[in-house]
Amino acid sequence: MSIRALYTAASGMRSQQVNIDVIANNLANVNTNGFKTGRADFEDLLYQTVRPAGASATTGTEVPTGINIGLGSRTASIQKLFTEGSFMNTENPLDVAIAGDGFFRITLSSGETAYTRAGSFKRDSTGRMVTSDGDIQADNITLPADAKKIVIGMDGAVTYMQANNTVANIGNIQLAQFSNPAGLHAIGRNLFLESTSSGTATMGTPGQNGLGELNQGFLESSNVSIVEELVSMIVAQRAYEVNSKAIQTSDEMLQTANNAKR
Repeated sequence: MSIRALYTAASGMRSQQVNIDVIANNLANVNTNGFKTGRADFEDLLYQTVRPAGASATTGTEVPTGINIGLGSRTASIQKLFTEGSFMNTENPLDVAIAGDGFFRITLSSGETAYTRAGSFKRDSTGRMVTSDGDIQADNITLPADAKKIVIGMDGAVTYMQANNTVANIGNIQLAQFSNPAGLHAIGRNLFLESTSSGTATMGTPGQNGLGELNQGFLESSNVSIVEELVSMIVAQRAYEVNSKAIQTSDEMLQTANNAKR
């Protein structure tokens, strides 16, 4: 039994190491705009059945409970939690936050479409709205060089003031929605890719059909709670220590058996 406990406790230590890795990534991105916190979920491993429940003990009797010995734990998934982060007022006309559900669409250099909650857009040399890495906002919004005042409405309509003080419409920003956003594939740079688990993106106008409204001059902060992450880190650390103690105890039991004299 001590040998089994060694491997069982080792699996627990591996699980807690993954837990700490996830917590560290959350804390590292506490100031990353649009970042969504991750959570490690665990599940128990196979059980060794020494005696099955319902086995006959004697004639006419049966065992009410069996003997099943667990063999440890493993990481089942690392889930992104898409709760809304707090909003920061930046007063930058190209900063846009989504109040509610939805994702901005981004066209990568490969032509693939990615999705993000980080609305910190910039203007490139041709006037196109792009991300900090130069990826193009997929609605192809191009801002003229003579644009005096840029207004992004709550419904995604983008207008600007011309040199003759008349208002012109440039285009409309649409949002994407997924049936299972937790199934999106994170690729870094605040970007996600569609996956089989996430479902196909449904496009729509901000503020309609369950999509959130746009707020110009605001950015969505990370939804990481430092207090909760620190508590989770303490719990993971103590669980790691307890598992290491189980290995130490198993080793001492083996040593005792090895030193036993007839």
